[in-house]
Amino acid sequence: MAGRLIRTYQEFCRVRGIDFSLNLSVRPFDSTTLFCSAGMQQYKPLFPDAAFKGTFANIQSCLRLGDLDEIGDGTHFLHFDMIGLFSFRQMTLEEAIDFWLDFLAGIGAWPDHVTIHPDRMADWAPLYRGRLPVVPDPECLWSDGTMRSYCTEFYKQGVEIGNIVNPLGSCIDAGFGLERLDMLINGTPPAAPQAILQDAISTIIASGYRPGNKEQGYVLRKLLRRLAVMGGALDHPFFQEELIRQQRLQERYVRLKPKHPDKPAQWWFDTHGIDITDMERRD
Repeated sequence: MAGRLIRTYQEFCRVRGIDFSLNLSVRPFDSTTLFCSAGMQQYKPLFPDAAFKGTFANIQSCLRLGDLDEIGDGTHFLHFDMIGLFSFRQMTLEEAIDFWLDFLAGIGAWPDHVTIHPDRMADWAPLYRGRLPVVPDPECLWSDGTMRSYCTEFYKQGVEIGNIVNPLGSCIDAGFGLERLDMLINGTPPAAPQAILQDAISTIIASGYRPGNKEQGYVLRKLLRRLAVMGGALDHPFFQEELIRQQRLQERYVRLKPKHPDKPAQWWFDTHGIDITDMERRD
């Protein structure tokens, strides 16, 4: 189903003369993140370049580890695909709103309501031309660490499905979650936590990374460890290696615990690479 949605968006952009790209790797485009966390990352240099004008659309695979403890709630994923639209001093905010409402109407995902920051209600609410309810929300703010802006967010069935940001007042940075839309329009059931971990791990591996002790490799090993502790499975040598590693750590922990009964968790991790929480889950 998601593949059909990708093709639909690609065709939607083609008939409007907007360049479209599809990138299923989570490798980052700069050194600010370990993995690509937003579809706009590759376009960041274009926002402040006043001489550049242009509009692009993409579907970009992203990975956000901040959602690790929220997976399984039906709306949070570690790995997800972002449907994006980016315009630099070319498309107006009203045109971007029309673009997304046309697309959402075409796929059967018309929003229940949208939100706008109170400071922008007077200017932005009329751009929707009364087509759906507009709700003020002081949380409609966006920042990537260097730029700050207001945004307008789209909601359906109580879930945010995407937003439009207006960086510098002259650019458009819009993103909608492919998986969330797929769940809403096709009735795709929410993935279980194990399936979400399996998908994230497989995507990291497919992006060219292997388990290690730092950066992307460390994250991959951490996810493999969590999947193992949950009793999950993955048909890949990296996971089999992690199972063996975890068994060795468990045996070491059982052997050393009587000798160091009062050592804090940080000592176990720093000295022996043992996460006590994982060990106790296995007891």
